[in-house]
Amino acid sequence: MIARHGFDGTSMRDIASAVDMLPGSLYYHFPSKEDMLLAIHERVVTDMIADTEAAIAKGNTPWERLERAAVAHLKGLLGSGNLVTIISPNFAEDREELNQKLKAHRRTYEQIFKALFDELDLPDDVDRGLLRLQFLGALNWVPVWYNGKKGATAKQIARSFVQAIRKD
Repeated sequence: MIARHGFDGTSMRDIASAVDMLPGSLYYHFPSKEDMLLAIHERVVTDMIADTEAAIAKGNTPWERLERAAVAHLKGLLGSGNLVTIISPNFAEDREELNQKLKAHRRTYEQIFKALFDELDLPDDVDRGLLRLQFLGALNWVPVWYNGKKGATAKQIARSFVQAIRKD
């Protein structure tokens, strides 16, 4: 509902009605809409961290770990429907305090990819930080154009992205 109508266009009463709850019951669990958004965001990011770390643990080489992390990332994005909108970096950019809390959640997740890029065998002149941001940006754009009914799978897309940056 928030993804469809926007944060300001959705009230706690609207949300309570959509899930067949009384508004007071919703407020019992979440004192504010911001608190509810933070809880959802934290849950999504926590799940993505767990899934990504589990995928990485099965990789034998830095490149394989990166590919597995990319697959987990894409599966998280493509399987979460409207939650992708809520976890996007621009979702709460007009609310500085809320945005800072959302960024803190994401930073923990982004550190996984920083560690992965730090262990890659790349030419010395490659800016690892910039490459990591480009890679994550490309992955994060996939839900915009992805059509699950036809075309590549998450694994095929991830492999293609990794192969595009691999220089051996």
